[in-house]
Amino acid sequence: MSTRRTLLVGLGLLVVLALVPADLTGLGLPYAGLKRYGTYILTLWLVTAIAAMGVNLIVGYAGQETLAQAAFVGIGAYLTAITQKHGWPFGLSFAASGLVTFVIGIALGFPALRVQKHYLAFVTLAFSVLCWLVFRNESAITGGVMGIRDIERPVLFGLKLRNAQNFYWFVLAIASIMTFVLWWILRSPWGRAFTALRENPLRAESLGVDVRLYTLLAFALGSAYGGMAGSLYAPLVEFIDPSPFALGPSLLFMLMVVVGGAGTFDSAGLNGRMCVAKTSIDALRQQPEAERNYRQHVVAIYQIFPNTLIIWQLDHIEIWRAFPGRDDASQCDVEMTIYKPHDSTRPDSYWEK
Repeated sequence: MSTRRTLLVGLGLLVVLALVPADLTGLGLPYAGLKRYGTYILTLWLVTAIAAMGVNLIVGYAGQETLAQAAFVGIGAYLTAITQKHGWPFGLSFAASGLVTFVIGIALGFPALRVQKHYLAFVTLAFSVLCWLVFRNESAITGGVMGIRDIERPVLFGLKLRNAQNFYWFVLAIASIMTFVLWWILRSPWGRAFTALRENPLRAESLGVDVRLYTLLAFALGSAYGGMAGSLYAPLVEFIDPSPFALGPSLLFMLMVVVGGAGTFDSAGLNGRMCVAKTSIDALRQQPEAERNYRQHVVAIYQIFPNTLIIWQLDHIEIWRAFPGRDDASQCDVEMTIYKPHDSTRPDSYWEK
């Protein structure tokens, strides 16, 4: 898809998402918009998609492993909650969350220079558990299991975003900017270097790619996306405690990327729905009249959903390509795109096919 067509599709999708919660009856259209809970679910989807974009950058494009994204979301959420309690404006808290998680992501990326695959996953898993223990036990800072409550939503140019719809549009604007930034990164020389690093690190290094630099950069950028997602999550729910930042959500972030197709640009936003679907289904348990239906159908619903996504995204699953009848059945191995230095005096700056 050409750049112009991609931008037009993205702009059209942005307009549709902006109109989803709005009441259009005043324009003569038979659509009353979404209620507060529906708008909350859409906002949660956007926040989840931002965090999943970070995982997709690390896992799908750079070829690394991470089970620590929920920890970075927690760091961003707690940092925003604590700083806002001390009078910081939201913009400053948001920037601080991204910067702090960017630096921590660099530190977490150093083990990736020595270990790979499941060994690296264990390292990130240990970091995730460590952060969760800090969130739970350092009650003087984080509030412990009682959490931090009454987190104020931001004020933008004098407009209070307490209203669910206004806050949704605010998060949608930030998510759109972050999506565009990631799209630009992936189309830049950085993105090409990430792809070369994923396919064959030794060959990439022989062609001039600084493997050490780009490995650390992938972890830093992916972690920063998680921190900024957490900074939006805190005012969304207005109360945080350690439970949303345990191992389970990190596995869910990984599932979103894997099911949607690691290394594909639409996987994060698409599979953010998976987390939101689970949240919506679990919410049915709060309604006594739905308890029986919940118990009978929740397992089937939650298993059908990811399997439907898998069938829809079959082209991203390598084993499917080996089935008879596929046009690319004889090409199960992924071909590496080789990049060579544009200027031998600047091997890490410009790349071309």
